[in-house]
Amino acid sequence: MPKQKTKSSAKKRFKLTGTGKIKRKHAFKSHILTKKSKKRKLKLTHDTLVHANDVNSIKEQLRLK
Repeated sequence: MPKQKTKSSAKKRFKLTGTGKIKRKHAFKSHILTKKSKKRKLKLTHDTLVHANDVNSIKEQLRLK
């Protein structure tokens, strides 16, 4: 049987942490930055974890299950 392929879009967007959680970047940081406050842009810069409701879906896309 052929190998299972991961979703290319998912492997570009998500990374695993050392403890097995899934890390993601924030949206809304690419353009139209002049109207956004400095505080808001700074918060969007940092990575965050994927919400618990989405973890199973992303693990399936990354073929981790």
